Amino acid sequence: MVILETERLLMRRFQISDLDALFALYRDPMLRQFFPDGTLTYQETREELEWFLHGHPQHPKLGLWATIYKPTESFIGRCGLLPWTINQRQEVEISYLLDKAYWGQGLATEAAQALLRYGYDQLQLTRLICLIHPHNHASINVAHKVGMTLDYVHEDEKWRDLVYAHTR
Repeated sequence: MVILETERLLMRRFQISDLDALFALYRDPMLRQFFPDGTLTYQETREELEWFLHGHPQHPKLGLWATIYKPTESFIGRCGLLPWTINQRQEVEISYLLDKAYWGQGLATEAAQALLRYGYDQLQLTRLICLIHPHNHASINVAHKVGMTLDYVHEDEKWRDLVYAHTR
């Protein structure tokens, strides 16, 4: 099921057949360097994919979706909207992870812009955030390009993130 589409990207619900392509992304240390849990095993990827298949149990319109590059119909990543509770505040994060072969083409910005519009226009959200590791300069640039500004720094016992926000 297609969730949304841009000029070059299609975001659809995951299928079990996406497992190998998703694992190729999740085992790459460069792609996963800014994730607290690092790279994932095949079994961990399968468990996460099975969770994606059903959407978020409390927020079924949110989730992470297979991201397809339309010109080649290739699976190139996963993007979507994730609910979080941060400092007792309900937040929805714009999330994107694309295969490094597709970096530098403006695709993350294209995805983030589409997710921002979808969150506001389709889901009637009033605020969206990006959780970004302080050294992830590429994601910081994407946040800036879609009009987000640094709102605060969130830290817990394991991790530190910059919270970029955009309010409708």
